[in-house]
Amino acid sequence: MSGATDEVMGLIFGRWRSQILYAGAELGIFDHLDGSTAKTAQALAEELSVDAALLYRLLRAQAAIGLLAEDDSRGFLLTDQGALLRTDHRQSLKSMVRLEEGPQHYALWKHLPAMIRDGRQNAFLREFGRMAFDHARSDRDYGERFTQAMSSYSAVQSDMVLEALRSYDFSGIQSFCDVAGGHGHLMCAILQAHRSLTGIVLDLPEVVDDVDALWAPKLGLQDRCSYVAGDMFEKVPTADAYSLKLILHDWSDEECTEILSNVRSAAPEGARLLIIEHIVPCPEVAHFSKLFDVHMMCWGTGQERTEGQYRRLMERAGWRPTGCHYFANRLMGVVTGVGA
Repeated sequence: MSGATDEVMGLIFGRWRSQILYAGAELGIFDHLDGSTAKTAQALAEELSVDAALLYRLLRAQAAIGLLAEDDSRGFLLTDQGALLRTDHRQSLKSMVRLEEGPQHYALWKHLPAMIRDGRQNAFLREFGRMAFDHARSDRDYGERFTQAMSSYSAVQSDMVLEALRSYDFSGIQSFCDVAGGHGHLMCAILQAHRSLTGIVLDLPEVVDDVDALWAPKLGLQDRCSYVAGDMFEKVPTADAYSLKLILHDWSDEECTEILSNVRSAAPEGARLLIIEHIVPCPEVAHFSKLFDVHMMCWGTGQERTEGQYRRLMERAGWRPTGCHYFANRLMGVVTGVGA
């Protein structure tokens, strides 16, 4: 076969790989293995209460895609890639796998051709009859998958944000608000890096009321970080600076303008704004954001945007764009602005 054929065949069967990965995460396989002591399918099957023969075939496939290594005695060890799927890994991707390859998100993709034909995005509405956030409140399984995925991926994202903002001037900022900041991982990372700041995390009541999941008390930052229950579409606390991490890509341009306008209304003159997103680069660059954009087309009303599009959203809401800071791998970026 030609190189082009090989590549297309790899794409055709790509879902096999991601579902083989998903099955391991869902069954808890990676939490029962390590990289030093091999374990047979029979021993692992007894721990997981599953069928040993079928489990062996799944483990062999996981080894074929680099998540495990099989030895001559048919024992299995975790590879570095497989270790990222353990629950206890600092940068665990297990919960993200369970969300993105789980039954709810998997079901969305079959609607993609129809959405393109009739010009109406949001496969969540087509499949479940309601928006994703509403479904998360009503469906316990999806709500848990979504919350756990957003929380677990925060460590990776916080590291990237701090890297991107290494050269950013924080002088003049005393209070910093993370809008729709979840359990506060990013806010706490910023507070740890900048000891003179105090932080505010704004999110919905059901998020901030989950006190056992909040990061500030876990990290001993409760005296410098407060949690505020609220809705960014209604009112935002006053602060010297605001961040929105992977928030605006969830929403249409009109909804983004409403959010940014609410932030601007609460912000004092000269307040800072940091929009943290997967930023779509120029046409010749093959970038993750261009794939993520199609996921957002399926998931709701939002989209991934170029730096120019984020700048225009800022301007429509009364902000003056000031620059853009990228991580070393340029996977994500931080578009900055100031209250005009």
